[in-house]
Formats: sequence, structure tokens, C-alpha cells
Amino acid sequence: MAGLGVSEVDVVQATALRRALHRAPEVSGDEARTAEMMAGRMRALGAEVVTGLGGHGVAAVFGAGARCLMVRCELDALPIVETGRPEWRSGVTGVAHLCGHDGHMAILDAVAAVLARQAPGCRVVLLFQPAEETGAGAAAVLADPRWQALGVEMAVSLHNMPGLPLGAVALQSGPVNCASRGLRIALEGRTAHASQPEAGRSPALALARLIPALGALSRDLPTQDAGFRLATVTHARLGEATFGVAPGRAEINVTLRTLLDGQMAALEAEARALVAEASEGFDVTITVHEAFGHCVNAPEAVALLESAIDGMQRVDSGLPMRASEDFGRFGAAVPSAMFLLGAGETCPALHNPDYDFPDDLIAIGAGVFLRAIAAFAAQG
Repeated sequence: MAGLGVSEVDVVQATALRRALHRAPEVSGDEARTAEMMAGRMRALGAEVVTGLGGHGVAAVFGAGARCLMVRCELDALPIVETGRPEWRSGVTGVAHLCGHDGHMAILDAVAAVLARQAPGCRVVLLFQPAEETGAGAAAVLADPRWQALGVEMAVSLHNMPGLPLGAVALQSGPVNCASRGLRIALEGRTAHASQPEAGRSPALALARLIPALGALSRDLPTQDAGFRLATVTHARLGEATFGVAPGRAEINVTLRTLLDGQMAALEAEARALVAEASEGFDVTITVHEAFGHCVNAPEAVALLESAIDGMQRVDSGLPMRASEDFGRFGAAVPSAMFLLGAGETCPALHNPDYDFPDDLIAIGAGVFLRAIAAFAAQG
């Protein structure tokens, strides 16, 4: 693949695709149309395509040989109302690509266009993964029997990162994304007439105690510290919006974060103990949602990416991210590494309602992956 790069036509086509994807976003688990679009595009470029992988996942296979490198992106958008007004803004009420997964797919489209012209000296799997935002997609892909048949030996990915200079790269071995999980805590008491609250059993005081107590589980430490932990109350509700009924039910959602998976069990146990203490006398139900494992970059996969980013602007900030990433699940199966690609210092943050992926990153990101593919193939 020496001397072959992303052409202007590749970038124009990938940009048009990115904007079409942005107009028609789909949330985690519902990415059927997005998957169909990407599968059709990959078939048109001559790839062997596997669909329905772990849900709506699409794997596009280029090249031949025993060795196989996977490059991964994500299909899903977010349930957030877009307030930005680009010409290609979301046409789906309450759903938008506000994390840049549309741009990540466009980057892989540009990679595929190059691989279609000149086959790599190895097999390359371009994975369009479902349900990243909920933490369910990677595990579902790995559980699909067809995953093993792909024969992936190593995996790489990227995430755009607002706040870092446009096109700059952050890459390191070790932890790059925190483990996290959401706990939904429901307290059941007994409603009563608002004039006779003593006739019921209100969880109001228990809720009022739990909100600060759960937040106090956090430790004010740098993210890279092994003892880092964060508990964020994201939702609380007491009774119904009435004036005549004393509440009989409360609900609170809290997201727990630790640097590594090994610290999560202790943090969750402490949270559950607080709930038990504060909610004595109530029926309590705790359910776990959106559980993400940590994401740890393997040295050998980092070395591959290092060879691909040689000469690019490097930054030390941004890693490890407090945010979680479903890509970490692949690290339990094969050596894996993710790098951050700067989206600009003034770009709105990920998940902000006015965020929009910078199209300038399409050629830059595709170039990194193509160089990584060439280096992987050269390893024999």
C-alpha cells in the first residue's frame, strides 16, 4: 500500500456519507437503517460483508491471508435534541449524532475506498459496531459465533476529542477509559392523602439523604490515579407531580466510575450499603444499567499505532478519559488500542446539543488507519 492514500474524491464521498448519516440518526439497538446503508456501501466497494453481527453490527472484510487487523467504529447516535443548525442537522426529533459516530463511520468509508483500489497484504475487518452508547454492543459482537470466524488478531479504533487541537493525537499504553455502570434505585413506600401524610410512608427523607451520600463516594483524585472513583447522581424523582397525594415512591439514578474494573465491585458494594442504611423500612429494588468495562491499551497495539502517527502533532492531555468506551471489551479478546484525534479547541464537547463532527478529520483519521494497516501487513 506504499504511496497510496486517501484521494480528494474519497474524502468528498465520505463527507457526503457523513452528512447523510447525520440527517438520519438511530439510537443504540435501533441502527437498522444505518447498518443497511453501511453494508450496501461496503458491498459496492467489493468487501465481503457480514450483517446482523451482535445485533445490527456490520463487518466488512478486505484482503486475504492468515493475519487479520480489525478497525472499529460505531453505528449509534444519542437521544438528545440537536440545537446546532448545520445544513445536515438531524431530521429525527430528539435523536442526533452528537458524539461523532457519523464521522467515525465516514473515516472507515474512506479507508474502505482505498482498500477497494489496492488490497492490503493481510485481512482487514472494518467493524461498524452497534449499541456503543449503552455499553451493550461490543459484548454482543464478541458473543456472536461469527466473531470467532473473522479471525481478528488485533484491533484499533479512534475517538474524536473536542478540546484537543484539530488533528492532534493522544495515545498511550495502559488505561484510556474508565469502567462505569449505572444503578437505578427504586424505593417503595405507601401513598397517602396530602392532608394526612402520617397515614402513608413517604421515601422523601431517604431520597434526601441518598443524593449527597452517594455523591460523597467520589474521591478527588486525578483520573489516572488507581484510587479514582466518581459517583454522579443523574436523576431523582419523588412521587407524582400532584398536590393532593403524599409520595409513596422515589427513584434515583447514579453512575459509578472507577479507573479499572477491579475497583468497581468495591464502589458498587459501598453504594448498595448506603442505600440499605438510608432506606430501612422501604421495599428497595436496585438494577444495573449500561455497564462498561475499562478500556486498556495493549503495548503491541499501541506500537502499531505509534508507527502510523509518526510526525503528527502529539498532546499529553485527554487520557485516560473519565468517559467510558465499549471498545474496551475487545481488549479482553485481542490486543487492542484506541487513540484520540483532536476535534479542535473550540469544538463543543461530546454530547453537547450543538456538537458537530469536524469533516477535516475524515482524511486525517483515514490516513492513520491506512498506515496502521500497512505496518500490520509488513509485520508478516
